[in-house]
Amino acid sequence: MKDIQSNLQAKEEAATRSVEFIKNNMKVGLGTGSTTAIAIKKLGERIQKEGLKIECCVTSFQSFLLAKEYNIPVYPIQYFSSLDLTIDGADEVDSEFNLIKGGGAAHTLEKIVHSMSNQFICIVDESKHVKRLGEKFPVPIEVIPEAISIVQKQIEKLNPVNMQIRMAQKKDGPVITDKGNFVLDVKFENFHPEELEIKLNSIPGVVENGIFSLYKPHLVITGGRKEIMHRK
Repeated sequence: MKDIQSNLQAKEEAATRSVEFIKNNMKVGLGTGSTTAIAIKKLGERIQKEGLKIECCVTSFQSFLLAKEYNIPVYPIQYFSSLDLTIDGADEVDSEFNLIKGGGAAHTLEKIVHSMSNQFICIVDESKHVKRLGEKFPVPIEVIPEAISIVQKQIEKLNPVNMQIRMAQKKDGPVITDKGNFVLDVKFENFHPEELEIKLNSIPGVVENGIFSLYKPHLVITGGRKEIMHRK
């Protein structure tokens, strides 16, 4: 119970610190996940208390519902040509700021939004820091359903340790992303993040994968740590 409580406190601290970077008239991207959900709530509180004027886009239907609940103005991603700032979490982050994302199956839109952002702030708790990517989490790969078999065959050539279609927990069958696709969770060992990110995206039928080495965060805020990590 103590570890769970301290984990929640760390997430809340990271989320609270991240929304302090948001200023009036900014265009803001909001990611997906448990830590980002707290940031969305904190941002809503700032809007209510301070009258903050911002325009936002979100990376999932879940984040859209949260943003609307907290009266955050949300526009379609295509409304924006660029963003001042994006706040999002991660499943893993290494010392070079490479990430694994996609535990919430929203990594495709997350990568699009991060690519549009002048500044990407990643918010995590201590448990998300790893020495190398893949220590704890598989790489999520969003796949067009009709291509699932051929994609699996091509991934086998990359010598994965394990590969499985992500299955839904409260419905029969696989998880379906907001864009109507399947997710493959693939475990690799000792891979070079940028090389694997590019190789996976070159497979026909792959929409996007959850390695973020080409669009790294500019800042990493870790709950429980005083210092903010800045990308070199």
